[in-house]
Amino acid sequence: MDKSFSFAVSATDGKARRGTIHTPRGEIRTPAFMPVGTAATVKAMLPGSVRETGADILLGNTYHLMLRPTAERIDRLGGLHQFMNWDRPILTDSGGFQVMSLGALRKLTEDGVTFKSHIDGSKHSLTPERSMEIQQLLGSDIVMCFDECPALPADRDRIAESMRLSMRWAARSRDAFGDRPGHALFGIQQGGLEQDLRAESAEALRGIGFDGYAIGGLAVGEGQEAMFDVLDYAPDQLPTDKPRYLMGVGKPDDIVGAVARGVDMMDCVLPSRSGRTGQAWTRRGQVNIRNARHADDPRPLDETCTCPACRGYSRAYLHHVTRAKEMIAGMLLTWHNLHYFQEIMQGMRDAIEAGTFADWQAAFHAQRADGDIDRL
Repeated sequence: MDKSFSFAVSATDGKARRGTIHTPRGEIRTPAFMPVGTAATVKAMLPGSVRETGADILLGNTYHLMLRPTAERIDRLGGLHQFMNWDRPILTDSGGFQVMSLGALRKLTEDGVTFKSHIDGSKHSLTPERSMEIQQLLGSDIVMCFDECPALPADRDRIAESMRLSMRWAARSRDAFGDRPGHALFGIQQGGLEQDLRAESAEALRGIGFDGYAIGGLAVGEGQEAMFDVLDYAPDQLPTDKPRYLMGVGKPDDIVGAVARGVDMMDCVLPSRSGRTGQAWTRRGQVNIRNARHADDPRPLDETCTCPACRGYSRAYLHHVTRAKEMIAGMLLTWHNLHYFQEIMQGMRDAIEAGTFADWQAAFHAQRADGDIDRL
């Protein structure tokens, strides 16, 4: 087995990049969307079903897994891949974002963060060193350095202070990660909406040296226009020969806009969370299957989609099981949403290779502007 981790760009079209991340557990085709398996499961999906949608890699959550069932237990049981029956690559976040969102339940110092569990109130601590230890116990293929992510809006001094703390933590994460062939460590750029602070962060990360670079601190309340303003320059501040990962994004038009600006990887809970609440994403936009107008509609969610929900079930059925709160509703809608998100990624990969990304992007937006397919 090849133990190396590498990344190669095979085609570009404007700033959009088509590439491949090679890991010992398999290749990741980029641009890549990573479904989120927060607690060692993509909710409402079997691992094999997630793979059938086209996913090459999943995301796991350090904060949740360290609390339950604990990283030590997962390690004793053979690691996260074996534990959740997923033999492809896994990226784990550092736990920093979840801990920061606890607000009054946590205390921040130079050393790290102490916090109370949202489950039982027990006390825990996360430092760069502990985050690296947990992610090693989990056995993740791509490890994220420990950082702080302040919510936006925030004043410039607060963002600068947080970014510089994150850079000190990044250096400690790099030291603690050590030399682990076949496993990668990604740094995380911070700096809010401030171009000079993001440049300072990128320079610090490049000086430390990472296998990939994430753009953090976005999709935290700033809105799409502000996010795209940052993405107009942030990817260009990072190395061209390493993967660029935009954390926590997003809606389909967010994803397409990010790829157009040079992003290679994304993750978001949206496809599965929407599926559990009766929301479906289609090529013509979002559908709320709970609406009464679907009750007698014999057509599929999307007549061009090949997922099980669209191949075998009508809008009327999906409306019924959603309103009846049957488990199959979340299962079918989540499968559809994940299938559609991966369809977007494949469409972009093909278009970048063909040099037709601008045309593909225009068609994508035109279809969505037409509205839900039941208005045809």
